[in-house]
Amino acid sequence: LLFPVSNLCGKCRPRDTDLLQPSLNFLYWSLHQTTPCSQQRAVAVLLSNVSLLELLQKVLECTWLWSPPSRAAYLSPEDALMCSGWLLVASLLLYQHRYNTEVHQTLSVDLTEVLNAVIFRNKKPILLLVSIMQFLRTILRQNFSSSLLVIVGQNTAPSATQPQPSSLQDTALHPLAMQQVFLLVVSLQNLLVHKDLLLSQAVVACLETLVEYLYVKNQDAALHVASQPWHRFLLFTLLSGGQKSFLQPEVLRLMTLFVRYQSSNIISQKEISQIIQEAAEANIAELSEATSCALHLFLSQV
Repeated sequence: LLFPVSNLCGKCRPRDTDLLQPSLNFLYWSLHQTTPCSQQRAVAVLLSNVSLLELLQKVLECTWLWSPPSRAAYLSPEDALMCSGWLLVASLLLYQHRYNTEVHQTLSVDLTEVLNAVIFRNKKPILLLVSIMQFLRTILRQNFSSSLLVIVGQNTAPSATQPQPSSLQDTALHPLAMQQVFLLVVSLQNLLVHKDLLLSQAVVACLETLVEYLYVKNQDAALHVASQPWHRFLLFTLLSGGQKSFLQPEVLRLMTLFVRYQSSNIISQKEISQIIQEAAEANIAELSEATSCALHLFLSQV
């Protein structure tokens, strides 16, 4: 089925949402819901279809071209198609890297546009933001070095004629700039305050991957970002609702992040003791899978 469905997609235009959106979803799940052996073949089939990749390129570009709906919560057919497109491209990047699959056609993405989509949001629906963040996580994990993807943007070709105080850091973090990193971190914090479960999971995962990327590139920059005092206010905000327990997945994962990078000004021994005490008193069987996994990671890190 991959052959006819992928060929059909290649013959469509981005405006053919009724046909394209379920087709891209089928391709996405074909990659994820199969055995490793079949998965490798599926990636090869999709990456050999130049028309499909050209169509995906157009779908990604529509993210910046189509005007947003009046309500951010409303998911239009165009938004749904773009969600499917970003998730499918993120998956292709992931599995192409894993299996070192031959690439017949590259995709081009403007990094500045991707970052601005998260930083400024611009009325984009939550599901579209989550899809773009999934893509961002993938390229961060791959160190912006995928053979399937060409990164373009204002920071992809640093100019020596415009020195800045943070130029050494920017060079180390290339193609990111330190200013973009700070803007992204603040925006992720703001999104986390919305306390939407799906959004919270994506935001924390994106923050984890970002700090991991920074740590590899420039440890001082990573530790500086992880120790920002605003993180502590963020934790207090997350704990200020009806459920004040530390045993919330996003809180536990944030705490794990701060313990990992030794941000003692953000999480103290007192908070660590409180979490361990709550875990000791909790009925583990009643915890959600997300909470159990987050608790396991936290205790392992401690």
